[in-house]
Amino acid sequence: MKQLSIIASLFIAGAALTGCASKEAAQAPEQAFVTVSGHDLIAPDGSKLFIKGTNLGNWLNPEGYMFGFSKTNSARMINEMLCQMVGEDAAADFWKDFKDNYITRDDIEFIASTGANTVRLPFHYKLFTDEDYMGLTAAQDGFARVDSVVEWCRDNGLFLILDMHDAPGGQTGDNIDDSYAYPWLFESERAQNLYCDIWGRIAQKYKDEPVILGYELINEPVAPYFGDKLPELKAALEPVHKKAVDAIREHDNNHIILLGGAVWNSDFSCFNDWNYDDKLMYTCHRYGGDPTAEAIDSFIAFRDSTGLPMYMGEIGHNTDEWQSKFCDVLIDNNIGYTFWPYKKLDGSCMMGIERPEAWQAVVDFAESDRSSYTRIRENRPDTALTRHALREFIKNSRTANCVPQKSYIQSIKLNID
Repeated sequence: MKQLSIIASLFIAGAALTGCASKEAAQAPEQAFVTVSGHDLIAPDGSKLFIKGTNLGNWLNPEGYMFGFSKTNSARMINEMLCQMVGEDAAADFWKDFKDNYITRDDIEFIASTGANTVRLPFHYKLFTDEDYMGLTAAQDGFARVDSVVEWCRDNGLFLILDMHDAPGGQTGDNIDDSYAYPWLFESERAQNLYCDIWGRIAQKYKDEPVILGYELINEPVAPYFGDKLPELKAALEPVHKKAVDAIREHDNNHIILLGGAVWNSDFSCFNDWNYDDKLMYTCHRYGGDPTAEAIDSFIAFRDSTGLPMYMGEIGHNTDEWQSKFCDVLIDNNIGYTFWPYKKLDGSCMMGIERPEAWQAVVDFAESDRSSYTRIRENRPDTALTRHALREFIKNSRTANCVPQKSYIQSIKLNID
């Protein structure tokens, strides 16, 4: 059921708004935006907003497992594999078609039809630079892609969270941030400057856009793999957050800023100051374990100590029974949620993509030994076959060709006919 009444209130409150604002536009009245009130989010119409929705994962930050890969598990590795398999031009064509088809207006309409009210959009920082990413080496299309999602969400009554899933230098140190296996962001002044510059430009462009609920500064910072360095990395997290908040507030005082904890958005012990901005909220993640309130005691306790909202930005990849029980726990404890992901190969999501007939050849090459030019040549499958498989993957990923996962959707307390 579309949340059109909420969107209508956005435009009543900010009648001068017409999409994404120009640099010269005056800031819209605060009541046009989602705001923070204690542990609650308040929608522009004055009602409490309890986040229910999904993540548009894989679209603007490809992850190997959603293609059926294991070893080839980050965007950089996937692109390298594609270039080795079908050539740079065909790889660039694939990424263009992927971005054009994997998430479209039809997907947002489907999400809204389930009764969801929010989507989280993970993105790679390179979409806002001239670095080599997803087939482009200049004139990246990050703003164009976000503009499309903003428009689709506005038309369908959904709020949007912008999530920097891959930050300059890497904030996690694992495949999910497309890094070089260490969170260099926390040790690199240049990376931090670029990170703040990108958030500043995003804030400047979208400062008057009420469809955007907020900005999530970095996803799942500081993985638990770094031994004696871990305390130092955790201690650096809050100062890096504050730098980005300052960069955003130079342009935008309207939007909420979301802060994730260390170690997969689960450890909030490194945060000591939550009074430096009046529009902060926290975001946790959880996969697996017991679907009980005790399992998130630490999140609840931290939320209560700050007096700010807590939101489960990622959760999923479990049985329908587990997901249903855990949603009940989140609802009972006033922690909104967006499940991960909306769409991927095979299932365990809202929309399942069917494997192309020849897809195994792509998977086999992705998993093969490609440690030398000799190995690449020896293991490369037939080029015509794999180019066809890539085209079929794009075709299968279109909304009309995906398979809605009815029991999954119902398990996360959404609706499907």
